[in-house]
Amino acid sequence: MAGSVPGGGRPLILTEDPLLLDDLLRLCAAAGADPHVHHAVPEPGGTADTGGAAEPNGDAGSTGWESAPLVLVGDDAARRVRGAPRRAGVLLVGRDLDDPHVWQRAVEIGAEEVLRLPDAESRLVDRLADVVEGAGRPALAVGVIGGSGGAGASTLACALAVRAARAGERTILIDGDPLGGGMDVLLGGESAEGLRWPDFAASRGRVGAGALEESLPELHDLRVLSWDRGDRVVVPPAAIRSVVAAARRRGGVVVVDLPRRVDEAVAKVLAQLDLVLMVVPGELRSVAAAGRVAAGVRMVARDVRVVVRGRCAGGLDPESVAGLLGAPLAGEVPVEVGLPGRVAEGEPPGTQGRGALARFCDGFWERALGSAQGVPA
Repeated sequence: MAGSVPGGGRPLILTEDPLLLDDLLRLCAAAGADPHVHHAVPEPGGTADTGGAAEPNGDAGSTGWESAPLVLVGDDAARRVRGAPRRAGVLLVGRDLDDPHVWQRAVEIGAEEVLRLPDAESRLVDRLADVVEGAGRPALAVGVIGGSGGAGASTLACALAVRAARAGERTILIDGDPLGGGMDVLLGGESAEGLRWPDFAASRGRVGAGALEESLPELHDLRVLSWDRGDRVVVPPAAIRSVVAAARRRGGVVVVDLPRRVDEAVAKVLAQLDLVLMVVPGELRSVAAAGRVAAGVRMVARDVRVVVRGRCAGGLDPESVAGLLGAPLAGEVPVEVGLPGRVAEGEPPGTQGRGALARFCDGFWERALGSAQGVPA
C-alpha cells in the first residue's frame, strides 16, 4: 500500500468542498499517496472528528493533525483551523485565483505555501510524492567533464561510480553524452536489460525515484542510465531534469558523465550537481581548451574543480593547471599502465583496488562523503 512505503505516514486532507476534494484525491492518486480525509478540524493532540465521514482505517485518533506528514487545508476549512497547533507541512489549497485574502488566511494557520489549482497541480503532486518516497537528504551529485578531447572524463566517471558502489553507497551512473561510446559499454553491459535514455524521451512531469532505479540496468552493483545503439534520440531538457532529480531523490551517490558542450539540456543537469570535476591533461594546449569549456560550465554550475590527469614531459604541474583555470585543484590522477587493455577485456575502470585510479576515487569519496556539507572544501 502506498501509505506504508518509507516516508512516514499518510497525508491529511481537510475540506468540506466536494469539488476540491475530488481534485485533491485525484492528485494524491497521481503521486501514489493514500490520504486520510477529514471533514472537521482535528483536536489538539492528534485526534479528529470525522463528522460522520467514512474513515478508511477506522482509527481517526491515529491520524490527526500533528502526526500527518503533510496537511492539505482547503480554503473552506481555513477559518476552522486557526486554533489548531502550529506545525510544519501545512499547505492551503483552493481554486480561486483572484482571492485577495488568501495570504492572510495562510498566515493565520501557519501554512508553508498557498497552492491555487489547477496552476499549482504539478507542485502539489511533487510535495505529495515526497511524502510517499520519503524525501530525505538527496544524493551527492558529481559531474565529470573533459577539459579537452581524450582527457579521460568517461573513464574517471565510471571509476568513481564503481568505487562508490563498492564502498556500499547507493549509486547511479548517468551517461550525459549522447555522442559518447556509452557508459554501459564501458561497464561491459551493453546487452543488459533495462531502460535507456530514449525510453524517457516522452516523460512528462515528475519521474518516480524508485521506479527509475528499478528500471535501469544493474552492473557491478550500480545502476546505469546510458544511450542505446540506435539512432540518436533528442531527450527534451525538461525530461532530463526530471530524470536527474529522480536519481538524486533517494540519496547515495549520482555520477554524471558530461559532454563538453553546454546546451539547454546539459544546463538542466549542471544546475542539479553539487560538484563538477573537470579532467585536464597537464599540458598547455589542453589547458587552453579547458578554459573555454570551464567558461560555459561556470555559467550554470556552482562548484567546478580541476582534476589533472597525468603529466606530459615538460608539462605543467597540477597546481599550475588549476591556477591557469582559476579553479580549485581536486587532485591528480596518474596515467594507469595497462588500463586500456583491461577495459578492452571487459574490466571496468576502478575495478582494480590497488590501481592509481581507484586510489584517487576512494580518497575523493572519503573526503566528499565524510564532509559535513557533503562536498570537501
